[in-house]
Amino acid sequence: MEVKIGVQFAPRELVLESAQSPTEVEQAVAQALSGRDGVLTLFDEKGRRVIVPVDKLAYIEIAESSPRAVGFTAA
Repeated sequence: MEVKIGVQFAPRELVLESAQSPTEVEQAVAQALSGRDGVLTLFDEKGRRVIVPVDKLAYIEIAESSPRAVGFTAA
């Protein structure tokens, strides 16, 4: 699953491929926004941790990742 995170004052969004389900990501976002920690922590497919301060979040887009086509296709 692909997660795009918009961060205030950053020229580019953070994009990560996550093994978490959309529901798990949504719950993590909701918990971070309502919690006292002040950070959103997500994990990518390789186990790397992405930590973003909640007060700097602009938006979060959760989407099913689609397989990328490689090579040429005949129409």
